[in-house]
Amino acid sequence: MKNIFIVGAKNCGAYGGYETFLDKLTEYHQDNKNIKYHIAWKGTESKEFEYHNAHCFQIKVPNIGPAQAIYYDVAALKYCIKYIKKHNIANPIVYVLACRIGPFARKFHRQINNLGGKMYVNPDGHEWMRAKWSKPIRWYWKKSEQLMVKNCDLLICDSRNIEKYIHKSYEKYNPKTTFIAYGADLTPSKLSDDDEKLAKWYKEKNLSKKEYYLVVGRFVPENSFEIMIREFMKSDSKRDFAIITTADDKFQAQLEDRLHYKKDKRIKFVGTVYDQELLKKIRENAYAYFHGHTVGGTNPSLIEALGSTDLNLLVEVGFNKEVAEDGALYWGREEGSLAQLINKADRLSDEEIAELGKKAKERVRKEYTWQKISDMYEAIWRECYERYLCDTVLF
Repeated sequence: MKNIFIVGAKNCGAYGGYETFLDKLTEYHQDNKNIKYHIAWKGTESKEFEYHNAHCFQIKVPNIGPAQAIYYDVAALKYCIKYIKKHNIANPIVYVLACRIGPFARKFHRQINNLGGKMYVNPDGHEWMRAKWSKPIRWYWKKSEQLMVKNCDLLICDSRNIEKYIHKSYEKYNPKTTFIAYGADLTPSKLSDDDEKLAKWYKEKNLSKKEYYLVVGRFVPENSFEIMIREFMKSDSKRDFAIITTADDKFQAQLEDRLHYKKDKRIKFVGTVYDQELLKKIRENAYAYFHGHTVGGTNPSLIEALGSTDLNLLVEVGFNKEVAEDGALYWGREEGSLAQLINKADRLSDEEIAELGKKAKERVRKEYTWQKISDMYEAIWRECYERYLCDTVLF
């Protein structure tokens, strides 16, 4: 049996890319007798439990501001090493999601290797480019990324563009990498158009089917919210713009000062939607979906949109074009680009929209199903285990 320890996500299944990934990975492998997952969860108390047949260990994390993410990863890795020693686990894989603990990477890498294990890292996207961080913190994220690339056995990149960046930026370390993206669920929502839950949500938000543009994502500057709101206000569209995101009063106030978007009744902040079937139905019924992410690799919300919404308008960056190819329309960050595309989108025929939706769903079906992603991870775990067995026989 292969024992896989995964550190770095808050839990399984909550809002967030890593959390959704772990939820699906453990779900698809829950009946696999050859894999045992050990998953770190972040919480306010320490406890252990099973989820999708995975052994979950919750780490108690104090409220120490931004540093708690680093504290959490370090504490979780210490737990993994202690658990491996206690249970004499042979050939463990410890998979670290994101590059937050670079200054500690060498120490943990050496300890895991000394136990006969391997340390794999998912480098995520360009955390050091996020506007919310101060210059010293951006420097830390970049340095941390460098140290984690240097001190691991394999980097599993969720984007080919990220993989290219790793090799170009850290060529001197000769990093070993592979590519495995995120996945998406192509099954339609279980909710009907006249479902009571959906009707109630539409009534509360004053929205109706195919009469709104939609965006779902973290309310941060690098997700292009300011550009999307500004350009939508400039457009001639008679539809609404529904924004599903977590609240950030400070950023929202800054946007209001600059854009005065509250005067435009089409702009609607509609809160969060944690009911996944409801969210999927809201995506399906949107006239079009905006995707403005400019930092990171394969973004889960983009893949979900391509699998649910026929018309997708994406900011033109390499990560997004790599995923959607010709199954979407693209806009630039310069003034006027998105407003023009919105006006064009409003004039598209049903046939043109259906054709784009067909291409988008085929793209997801071919490259981004959770079944394919989970199979690729199983192959990576198996390759490591078979190499271990070979080394055991030889030495």
